[in-house]
Amino acid sequence: MILAIDIGNTNIVVGCIDDKKTYFIERLSTNRTKTELEYAVDIKNVLDIYHIKKADIEGCIISSVVPQITNIAKLAAEKILKKDAIVLGPGVKTGLNIMMDNPGQLGAVAGIANYPVPLILIDMGTATTASVVNSKKQYVGGMILPGVGVSLDALTARASQLSGISIDAPKHVIGKNTIECMKSGVLYSNAAALDGIIDRIEEELGEKATVVATGGLAKKIIPHCKRKIILDEELLLRGLLYIYEKNK
Repeated sequence: MILAIDIGNTNIVVGCIDDKKTYFIERLSTNRTKTELEYAVDIKNVLDIYHIKKADIEGCIISSVVPQITNIAKLAAEKILKKDAIVLGPGVKTGLNIMMDNPGQLGAVAGIANYPVPLILIDMGTATTASVVNSKKQYVGGMILPGVGVSLDALTARASQLSGISIDAPKHVIGKNTIECMKSGVLYSNAAALDGIIDRIEEELGEKATVVATGGLAKKIIPHCKRKIILDEELLLRGLLYIYEKNK
């Protein structure tokens, strides 16, 4: 069993996984002011809640898009586990042939080990990203667009009476009041955007692709898409396990 940590701009996903099962997945708020000790307490509390013994954890792997927190989280995990943690970055083997000018952080992309290619992997967090792997298992690039929460925040930022709207499906596509109209607009515009993005990526690839979605907001949006999209909330953790196994 390993401890996998994915640090995003809004949430930190923490989970324990091995090649047989996922033991838990939880989300902590990303807080750039927390200390190493505070993050260590958070990690310890999550492990205690799920009755995971530190001695049963073989190691830890971390992916991060928040550089200020990366090393703090690494030190926090090592403080709890008394073992070195792998941080996804240059020099870490991912098993992918990367064909991008600037590949950046590739945590979720390693999940392609679980699905046939070509593959479009959609990760719905603070930003919505689409990563593309072609039929030769080459990571060729993708797209980044504003996330669902970012879009809703932008819509309500200058209208105090419209704040605090949840991202739940309204009863009708055609809203009957302002709140329903906003919910419908945010939800279905994102669903339609994903459908359109998939169409255009497949046109450029010249073939149909497997489409997989993950991330905290995916389960809100994917059921309303017209294209077939596989919802896999454990994909990132399995990808991190795959990278861990290649580097241990």
